[in-house]
Amino acid sequence: MLRISKKLMFAIEAVLDIAYNAGTEPVQSGEITRRQGIPKRYLEQVLQQLVREGVLAGVRGPRGGYRLARERRRITLGEIVRVVRAMETATDPIEEPAGSILGHQVVRPLWGELQEECMAKLDTITVEDLCMRARRAGVESETEDRIDFTI
Repeated sequence: MLRISKKLMFAIEAVLDIAYNAGTEPVQSGEITRRQGIPKRYLEQVLQQLVREGVLAGVRGPRGGYRLARERRRITLGEIVRVVRAMETATDPIEEPAGSILGHQVVRPLWGELQEECMAKLDTITVEDLCMRARRAGVESETEDRIDFTI
């Protein structure tokens, strides 16, 4: 079975949290940590990389935080996966030179095809899709609490 790393799970949850709970103000990392239970040491590292790769935008200052760099319908899970995978230091066993002829000519190509199919599917799932799933699942958003109608 394909496994997802903690760092990747935290990245997806953080981006979804920002999309789902953002109001007029950016979402602070402390809010994400509180809501999602993501350890701060993982979170900041992942958020900064997502900013560098243009998935998120960082907002400085006392009321700063993070917001999506683009519309949530324009950010895919595949994009988030690629950013996090580039951060991870473990080598992909498919790329290692050691191994048997069966491994190199049968198992690794098959695994590569499966990975490509999986990434193609992830490229079709947007952050907007995840937000709609959360709404259908009855997950409450803090957006309504953050909207300020002051004129």
